Amino acid sequence: MAAVAALTMSACGKGGTSGGGGHTGFVTGDNGIDTAPVGQRATAPDLSGKTIDGKTADVADYKGKVIVVNVWGSWCGPCREEAKYFSKVSKEYQDKGVQFVGINTRDTSTTPAVAFEKDNGITYPSLYDPTGKLMLRFKKGTLNPQLIPSTLIIDRHGKIAARALQPLDDTALLKMLKPVLAEK
Repeated sequence: MAAVAALTMSACGKGGTSGGGGHTGFVTGDNGIDTAPVGQRATAPDLSGKTIDGKTADVADYKGKVIVVNVWGSWCGPCREEAKYFSKVSKEYQDKGVQFVGINTRDTSTTPAVAFEKDNGITYPSLYDPTGKLMLRFKKGTLNPQLIPSTLIIDRHGKIAARALQPLDDTALLKMLKPVLAEK
């Protein structure tokens, strides 16, 4: 209950350094992007449920692809800044073995979330997570629930390869994505 209350009361952030500590295998970069070496990556948790458009999605269905998970909220200014870049890159890489999935958090209804995606040309699925329960499934230190937006790259084997706890432009997003996509 306390964790849900903390999620509800926290505001979106423009970045951070630690993501909560712990032994996650991430190597902090000087550009706000943390990476985990292949042999030290944690398995991504189950990310499934209802989407903002009332359908269902399960990230496990995309195993074998590189998955970009973006945690966002329609109320979050930095999320609005980065949305156009996520829309652009998701379309450019949809036929290259990459699947984007959003996690919409802290929106009290899906109406503003659906409008946000329509306004920004986002066509990939977004799981609806108003209380942050999906975020809490990650190993301690992987995500900091107070830092929205956050982005994770999950490799083809379902392991968390990279993260950014700040808004990204297309250059930074591709800097995270391309090395993981190049892995065999």
